[in-house]
Amino acid sequence: MMHRLASPVLAVALALAALSASAQTPTLQPGDFIAAVVNQDVVAASEVIQRTERLRQEARQRGEVMPETAGLRKQALDALIEDRVLVTYARENGPRIDEAELDRVVANVAAQNRLTMEQLRTRLKADGLDYKSFRDNLRDQMMTERVREREVQGRIKVTDAEIDAYLDQKRAALAQGGQINIAQVLVSVPEGASETVVAERRARAEAALARIKGGEDFAKVAREISEDGNRERGGEIGLRPADRLPDVFVDAVKGLQSGEVAPTLLRSGAGFHVLKVVQREGADALTKTVETHARHILLRPSAQLPAEVAGRRLAEYKRQIESGQTSFDK
Repeated sequence: MMHRLASPVLAVALALAALSASAQTPTLQPGDFIAAVVNQDVVAASEVIQRTERLRQEARQRGEVMPETAGLRKQALDALIEDRVLVTYARENGPRIDEAELDRVVANVAAQNRLTMEQLRTRLKADGLDYKSFRDNLRDQMMTERVREREVQGRIKVTDAEIDAYLDQKRAALAQGGQINIAQVLVSVPEGASETVVAERRARAEAALARIKGGEDFAKVAREISEDGNRERGGEIGLRPADRLPDVFVDAVKGLQSGEVAPTLLRSGAGFHVLKVVQREGADALTKTVETHARHILLRPSAQLPAEVAGRRLAEYKRQIESGQTSFDK
């Protein structure tokens, strides 16, 4: 009985085995010819035709306008040459994949698709693939992925001088404002409002400012009058760097200390604002060093471990740790 694919894992693995002549030097069939030579390997014209058709099918599935045949064929040839180069480099410079590890990967492919090893062999045979080529192609793919990771990680280099320069730049910028927590009472003004409406809204904001100057609690007035999303928090926007606040707000509270209210209304495109400095911290507060120790569990998606499977595993690990069924160390 033929099993249908239960997940993308086998589909990916089969595609690798079917399309990856990059993994093995092909045997030219009668009527075939060499399209390109890459190191000691060759790219056969039949491979270019197969890859061209695959690109055409993918473009059709995405609803994209397909390029002319000549352009599509060039894309296919370039992709096959890149495959050869990567696999050749991985074979010569990549980490070795021993038989035991490869056995686990093949078994995982079968298990992900709810197939026994015998059923996997049957499925491969039905697709015209022999088991040895399937394993060899998986091995090449694993080595290629690890070489790519190694190359990327090796190129990420941040020097101490770059870190110091970045911190100096941030300190210079923060020295202009530090961090501020501003609270506001907003009386909005509709776009295109008449002079009568603007006057009415100004009077409402002036009344709110007068109440606060008269000794009423700012947060209480904000909850009653303000029309912004922070009204339930007493109008507080929250402590944040000055460069992340609107410039008109920063300018309006310049010189005010914590607890002080701007003496006049601020007019903006949104309406009229009554502003209060709830908290002000100097730039040094943002440049203090805080050391944090963190641990993580990393599952790297690959052809053998699809992203959705990795996500489900991590979610299950999280649930077990939070419920006390296991510890993070385990």
